[in-house]
Amino acid sequence: MRQSHQLPLVGLLLIIPNQLCKICEVSKEKRSSLNPLLSTMINSNATHVAQAANVLLSLRLTGMLSQSQEQQMIQRVKHNMERKGADLSSGQLALTILALGACHNPNESFVFDSDLVGLLGKKFQAEIENMEVHNGNPLTNYYQLSLDVLALCLFNGNYSITKIAKYFTPENKNYYFDDQFSVDTGGMAVLALTCVRRHMVKGQTKADQENSNLIDNYIESLVKKILSEKKENGLIGNIYSTGEAMQALFVSSNHYSESEWNCQQTRDTVLKEIPQGAFSVPIAAAQILPALLGKTYLDVNKDSPCVYDNNNISISVPGPAPSAESPSPITVHYSVRINKTYSTDVTVLNGSVFLDVMEEAQKQNQTIFGFTMEESSWGPYITSVQGLRANNNDRTYWQLLSDGRSLSQGAGSYIVHSCENLEIRWSKY
Repeated sequence: MRQSHQLPLVGLLLIIPNQLCKICEVSKEKRSSLNPLLSTMINSNATHVAQAANVLLSLRLTGMLSQSQEQQMIQRVKHNMERKGADLSSGQLALTILALGACHNPNESFVFDSDLVGLLGKKFQAEIENMEVHNGNPLTNYYQLSLDVLALCLFNGNYSITKIAKYFTPENKNYYFDDQFSVDTGGMAVLALTCVRRHMVKGQTKADQENSNLIDNYIESLVKKILSEKKENGLIGNIYSTGEAMQALFVSSNHYSESEWNCQQTRDTVLKEIPQGAFSVPIAAAQILPALLGKTYLDVNKDSPCVYDNNNISISVPGPAPSAESPSPITVHYSVRINKTYSTDVTVLNGSVFLDVMEEAQKQNQTIFGFTMEESSWGPYITSVQGLRANNNDRTYWQLLSDGRSLSQGAGSYIVHSCENLEIRWSKY
């Protein structure tokens, strides 16, 4: 990526935020602590569009891969995109554009297809049109809409600043999930709005100035909401939303005081979580890595040469797993809650995940515990139970809970424990 001292005059706005990045950046002496993240990403065979694009984007931004690894990942992203075709969501297409255009490799035969940016503009417009006829609900969600705006802004696509000023107000319900502010959504919105704000021409018309002031106010309000979710240990929201929050705070340091956020504490807490396996899912590793190296998605620059800086990073290829004793069985209590609650006890092996419990319950009674799912970038996503499907326009979804607490991990990631009370609940956000 282009460094701050290389920026032309129009890039001077980036200098102050990048100075904050350097404070938080993991030192070269401690870069080996990032090996588990890199191993997870480089050794993954990502078949989901968003996961593959996220991994490529993260590694290209940080330069933590070789040219041969980069070529393999580029081909994987392009293959996944072609396989998905017209079914690509707007956010998946935006991530693909960001990943493929993150930097310029003179040896790369692939020419960035500007038609993809045009297609993204149409998909973003479809999101807006859906909001206008379905009570403000997009086809996807505001995290994806923010990705759309960011990609369109960075790659000179078409978007309406007036529409952005209308729909990205921080009071919009789409920033919330179960009445809880979504930190990663807010963080991505700050990145997108910051890009839009930087590209606006000051003082052309009164409307331009009003929109500019509105967007400034939106950024400031979103930053305050992000900081209000900061925990005592420095995490912001939860471990998985902290990466986007850090990026947002890097580029908006003029909207908060130094005493409001201890960047080093956040970084150090994240580093402690890495060896505990918190980022074992490739997309989780991809979303935290740029912030740990002082990078943000605003550093994407299709005209800047790609940089490879993995000399001090050794990535091991996983070998055969060591032999171990067979895990013992455990019993958990599992419930499906719609208008009434249906419950059963389920026995699974120790180390099983939530999805294993659901599958065992389904074997007991297909009518009551039957479900469907689809693969997402974060793993299996539950789409229906008892034939009742989640619906974006109705803002409904299937919520996973343990002992009454909503889980931050998905059905394929959350490891269950003996005697735990697990529940999947029909909910609105």
